[in-house]
Amino acid sequence: MRPSALLLSLAVVALLVAAPALLSASLLNAAIQMLIAALFASAFSLLCGQAGMLSFGHSAYFGLGAFATIHAMNAFNGAGLLPTPLLPLAGALMGLLAGIVAGWFATKRTGVYFSMITLALGELLHALAPHLKEFFGGEAGISAMRMPAWGLTFGSTTEVYYLTLGWVLLSLALLYFFTLTPVGRLTLGLRENQHRLRFLGYNIHTLSVLVFSISAMFSGVAGALQALNIEAANYVVLDMQLSASVVLNSFIGGVKVFLGPAIGAAIMTFFGYAVSDLTRSWLLYQGVIFVLVMMFLPEGLVGELVRRLREGRVGFSPSRIAAGLVFAAAVVIATLGFICAVELAQRFFSSDYRATVGAAGWPPVELFGRDWGPFQIVTWVVPLGLMAAGIALLAYSGRRLGAEHGGEA
Repeated sequence: MRPSALLLSLAVVALLVAAPALLSASLLNAAIQMLIAALFASAFSLLCGQAGMLSFGHSAYFGLGAFATIHAMNAFNGAGLLPTPLLPLAGALMGLLAGIVAGWFATKRTGVYFSMITLALGELLHALAPHLKEFFGGEAGISAMRMPAWGLTFGSTTEVYYLTLGWVLLSLALLYFFTLTPVGRLTLGLRENQHRLRFLGYNIHTLSVLVFSISAMFSGVAGALQALNIEAANYVVLDMQLSASVVLNSFIGGVKVFLGPAIGAAIMTFFGYAVSDLTRSWLLYQGVIFVLVMMFLPEGLVGELVRRLREGRVGFSPSRIAAGLVFAAAVVIATLGFICAVELAQRFFSSDYRATVGAAGWPPVELFGRDWGPFQIVTWVVPLGLMAAGIALLAYSGRRLGAEHGGEA
């Protein structure tokens, strides 16, 4: 690791350690969710970004880790072989065992066939879970309580945060060091050229199962931390939505950069926390962000930034700063117009609004402190005009930034 990257990492760790003193209880809960999502995305990225195997059923190992931890909490009561701080080991073991079994079958095929097998295995577990009540607890799920251990009660959000932070940092460090080992380097060959690895005498299937199992193991740790945080587990954690979320979050951050998926997952988790209470359309916005990133930043937010830094394309000349400010203003204007259009459409087409329509006509709706009538021209001219102006400014600033780069080259 470069000295600059090491110093930046230490600064981020110091900020994370100081977070409980800086954040409210609500934001600290959000920070716990962000840490768990970051670990889950990093575990997924080992399989997808490092080894080039796209899994559509990784929520299975997250969920199995969560349920194994809940059962361990009830069995050991925070003492004995598994005191509360060591309970994520139960999730790790369950994830590892499930990863070995599922990985042996899934890695028999590659490409889209591998993805479909992982999807089928994940959906099979999700369908069976409500009927296996002894382990999954049926529709009600299973609950437990964090018990005191090592002089800590684990009754406060701060103690749970530090427990989560410790396991996430340890897991990320282990994942990073694995990528530096000879076996970790070989996983790049799985992504780039499996035929050459096979020609050199390596057992491709064994290597693939190993990587799959390690990825599932750390996914189980993430699930264990989730179970410790909410003190419950329900078969909903096995749903495809969680598998889809980790795929989207990882690609938004950038799967070819080690911390890219973690940063992407943390950003999108906070986005959901901040926006979900403000609008019913927050999943639409999340999908639009993913589409835009894949269209214009295919290497992800972090991946694109790293690439530009390596190519020396991040400069601070006056003309580039001016073009960057215009670009930022264009993004704000276009985003404001899009949000206005979506929120108006959502309100006008909602069942609650249709219930208010009567003989008196179509009543206006309130948005941004103003009443908007559905058939008033200004209602649709304003958001569409803002979007058009923002897109025009984006095109102009994009040409300016391209010209700046071309001139330096």
